[in-house]
Amino acid sequence: MNVAALGKIAVLMGGTSAERAVSLKSGQAVYSALQQSGADVIAIDVQAHAIEQLTNVDFDVAFIALHGRGGEDGTIQGVLEWLDKPYTGSGVMASALAMDKWRTKLIWQAAGLPTPKAFLLNEDSDWSQLIAELNADAIVKPAREGSSIGMRKVHTAEELQDSFNFAREYDGLVLAESWVKGAEFTVAIVDGKALPAIQLKTSHAFYDYDAKYQANDTQYLLPCGLSAEKEQELQQLALKAFDVIGGQGWGRIDVMQDQNGRFWLLEANTSPGMTDHSLVPMAAAAVGMSFPELVVHLLTEARGRVRG
Repeated sequence: MNVAALGKIAVLMGGTSAERAVSLKSGQAVYSALQQSGADVIAIDVQAHAIEQLTNVDFDVAFIALHGRGGEDGTIQGVLEWLDKPYTGSGVMASALAMDKWRTKLIWQAAGLPTPKAFLLNEDSDWSQLIAELNADAIVKPAREGSSIGMRKVHTAEELQDSFNFAREYDGLVLAESWVKGAEFTVAIVDGKALPAIQLKTSHAFYDYDAKYQANDTQYLLPCGLSAEKEQELQQLALKAFDVIGGQGWGRIDVMQDQNGRFWLLEANTSPGMTDHSLVPMAAAAVGMSFPELVVHLLTEARGRVRG
């Protein structure tokens, strides 16, 4: 690993979103890996005055370990573009799209890619009609939050309305999505290649915040349990989903497989977690790439990429 060629690296972490705690863990893990690799690295806890912070620091490339709004939605990417600083992950457009689950779904649908039926919710929604349309089995999501924050599974009109009010505390844009019964998978994408898929198993109603970051009984199946043919199908679907929103560098696509074996796209993540529970490092390890190697690879790709 030629870390000296990367120049001075700024690891951007923390931020002001609801995912701040997770971001700090991701950033610290990346920072420590770069230190161990002998890199010239600084850590920046991004605060409300991010432009001033970044303008006053000298660095050559940024590793974005920010999650959620302000760090994953195109805003910090736009700042770095204006500063003419290369950075890991997708550009402004793809970051903004992927952060918005509703508009991501609309683009996937327009591209002919499979994604579960969903409806936007508002105060005047007909809760009884919607729950019927969703076959009394749905999940309510804030459209622009990550780490499953603000999400609830619902079965009745009353639960749907109550969960809308709960999710609205996190985001003014809330959707209800048809629940897909079956196995959940995630596919990490690094530099245009899909890594081995991981199947997620949890005792919770779904892979929620606690299952992701705190529970000890969450299972990560790698190999994922699919046949070679089905895993390849899943990987190709993930690559198409990432490509159609303009994803670059690295990311992760979350997918459900229904009981008939069909895959359904849930969401895209353009700044995945890099904690000890995180999925991209796990998939990278399966192909022989250590955590420090993954970090340096992403930075090397960022420095060499022609954006646009």
